[in-house]
Amino acid sequence: MQFDDDAELDTSEVRDVRGSRVPGGRATVGGGIAGLIALFLGLFFGVGPDQLGLTDSGDEPSASSSSLAQVRESCRTGKDANAREDCRTVAVVNSVQDYWSQEFPRRQGRYAPARTVFFTGRVGTACGAASSAVGPFYCPGDRQVYLDLGFFDELRTNFGARGGPFAQAYVVAHEYGHHVQNLMGTLRRAQDGRTGENSNAVRVELQADCYAGVWAHHATRTPAGSGRPLITRLTDEDVRDGLDAAAAVGDDRIQERYQGRVTPESWTHGSARQRQEWFRQGFRTGDMARCDTFR
Repeated sequence: MQFDDDAELDTSEVRDVRGSRVPGGRATVGGGIAGLIALFLGLFFGVGPDQLGLTDSGDEPSASSSSLAQVRESCRTGKDANAREDCRTVAVVNSVQDYWSQEFPRRQGRYAPARTVFFTGRVGTACGAASSAVGPFYCPGDRQVYLDLGFFDELRTNFGARGGPFAQAYVVAHEYGHHVQNLMGTLRRAQDGRTGENSNAVRVELQADCYAGVWAHHATRTPAGSGRPLITRLTDEDVRDGLDAAAAVGDDRIQERYQGRVTPESWTHGSARQRQEWFRQGFRTGDMARCDTFR
């Protein structure tokens, strides 16, 4: 995956609170077994940590001037995105939102942008407080995506994914798929408390995978503020890395890895095969209307 070196990045779409502390309260989830359980339950859940019983306090961390400046000063162009992981994530956020902000009007809708919050350790949200152990998530209460960039290392070391820039982009695009669902009113269907391979929770997650594929289909053709696409190259190998990441976080893969058996009745995200299939569906068609996982 390659970005246009001369493209300007919009850092206003990212809030950087890395190194900040959430005022008050105690950490909701620690490391070790507790962290693994939370990660197993929360990975890409699509709703805030209150749904997982992890809420302690909704206090938001105050971003220090240094953390805010870190991204603003370091992530100015596509050249920075080609060189730095945090800048690459900024660029992906920009590209994803460029696409959806252009797609919604084509469907007589209006896209409301959502910020991504970079954090380390623990973060407060409108959905409650959570630690990094829950993985990336989207909070519908404040319409923000929350991401500890250290998760990308976890994706390789704990889940066996190959990793790579587009694997990271898939994660971000999936979370913005939940924002799209929230704007369209479908995200709440996952919050009926049911689990299983045919549950609404799984259908919502698979649809977010499909939406990530739709964005990827258009990524190299979606104009940014400069009038040129921010992403200039997306290779077959990039897509394979994304599919590999999707499979690595399939319910069956995670269950087999951490509990030694597969229990479909407790699935919340779908199998490795399902997640890959729905990403492929979006990537092949480029049409969000073909992402109806509720049929």
